[in-house]
Amino acid sequence: MVEDEAGTVTRLLGELDAGNKEAMRALFPLVYDEVRRLAHQQRRAWHGDFTLDTTALVHEAYLKLVGSEHVGARTRVHFLGIAAKAMRHILCSYARERQAEKRGGAAPKLSLDLLGDAAGAISFSDDQADILSALDDALQRLGAVEPRLSEVVECRFFGGLTIEDTATALGSSAATVKRDWALARAWLFHELADKASA
Repeated sequence: MVEDEAGTVTRLLGELDAGNKEAMRALFPLVYDEVRRLAHQQRRAWHGDFTLDTTALVHEAYLKLVGSEHVGARTRVHFLGIAAKAMRHILCSYARERQAEKRGGAAPKLSLDLLGDAAGAISFSDDQADILSALDDALQRLGAVEPRLSEVVECRFFGGLTIEDTATALGSSAATVKRDWALARAWLFHELADKASA
């Protein structure tokens, strides 16, 4: 990103934070490629009949962000973290809808490998929508007790952000993000293991 464009993004984020809804319309084209990369990463992780393709996921995220009362992004990377969170909500809503269609099936089989070190290394099929739904439920519980840990998971897992970009997005150090990432994975592993054995 060239320096003038970076300054424009920062200015537009400030305008957006001040309540100027038109700033989002000017901002989104400047970050579109990066948001599309995040959406493509999420789309690539889901195999099967997935009607919400990359473009549709980007557009749904845009509509969700435009409809928000307060986005609150301070930097480009912070905005990408917020976009990743919006995509998480969209994907998890989709997973819940898929799960509702399958009511009466066997209890979900949760793979604890999904919390591995590499962000974006997981893949889901339509039949595994229950895993994403269970992860979202656990992430909501984590957010209720440790919001920062939940935000780290959103940035790393759903956004595919690096440790450094996650630190920038959340306004913390890379060392803190590494520690939070390890704690969040351990907490979620425990939560999902309990659900799988229940």
